[in-house]
Amino acid sequence: MRFYLGVTDNKWFEYLAGLQPDEVNFWRPSGKGFSTIQAGAPFLFKLHSPLNYVVGGGFFVRAEKLPLSLAWEAFGPKNGARDRSDFEKLIRRHRGNAEPDPSIGCVILNQPFFIPRDHWIPAPDDWSPNIVTGKTYDDSELVGRRLWNSVLPWLPRFQFAEQTGMT
Repeated sequence: MRFYLGVTDNKWFEYLAGLQPDEVNFWRPSGKGFSTIQAGAPFLFKLHSPLNYVVGGGFFVRAEKLPLSLAWEAFGPKNGARDRSDFEKLIRRHRGNAEPDPSIGCVILNQPFFIPRDHWIPAPDDWSPNIVTGKTYDDSELVGRRLWNSVLPWLPRFQFAEQTGMT
């Protein structure tokens, strides 16, 4: 099984871990698309350095390119911010321009899960500090299998079974 480990904004993660929503918008400030994994595949979260930990994930639904205003209208706090102003600040911190309503990449994930801090999983051995957005893994390879086996206990069984058709 192929899955993705995406580098996430630490504030995005903190906010959503407290909110515990049913879906999230794993936004990409650049507006770039995302077609690395199939619908239903796991998409894991890795915090920015120096917090090099895998801290949760969700299941990939689809990716869209939307104006920031529409992303806020569609997902609201599920964008990882309490209001639109905070959302814009998060985007602009990574994007660095003053475009009034920039298009962003929206990677829509359902059934997100958040690993408690005292159980965070160290980034895989092959994780390079110059990886900016993320990396694909496969559980048929040793590093991918180790990572997946570390995450598996944090997935409620019904979520993984529902997404993959496995029980």
